[in-house]
Amino acid sequence: MKPLRHVFVLSLLLCASAFAQGAPDSRPAPAARAYPAWEQLSVAEREMLLAPVRERWNSNPEQRARMMEHAQRWQTMSPEQRKRMHRGMKRWGHMSPEQRDHARALFGEMRNMTPEQRQDLRAKWKAMTPAERDAWIKAHPAPPR
Repeated sequence: MKPLRHVFVLSLLLCASAFAQGAPDSRPAPAARAYPAWEQLSVAEREMLLAPVRERWNSNPEQRARMMEHAQRWQTMSPEQRKRMHRGMKRWGHMSPEQRDHARALFGEMRNMTPEQRQDLRAKWKAMTPAERDAWIKAHPAPPR
C-alpha cells in the first residue's frame, strides 16, 4: 500500500502544479541534479514533498473522491499517456478563462462523438472566425461543473 500512496501523492503534486494560478515562474531552473529514490529521501525531505498535498486533502474534503480517482487513473496510464497528460495540464494552465470555457464546451460536445465527428468539428473550429466561435459556444455551452 505504501508505494501506491507515494505514487498517489506524487501524481497529486504533478496535477496540482498544472492548476496553479499566476504568471509562470521567471526564476532560472536549478542546476540539473540526480535525486535519490523515494526510499533514500530523509524524513524531512519526504515531509516537504507531502505537505502541500496533505494540506489540499485536509482543506478540501469534498474533493477527496476526485483526488483519489485521479491518482488511481494515473496508475493505469502508460508513460506516453502520462506525457500527454502533462502537456495538456501545462496548456490548460496557460489558457485564459475564456479559452478554458471554449475548451470545456468543445470537450462536452466531443465527449459523445465518434472519432470522425471529432475530427470534423476540429476542422470546422479551426476554420471559424472568433465571432463564429463565440456564436458556437453560445449555441453549445459547456456542461455545468
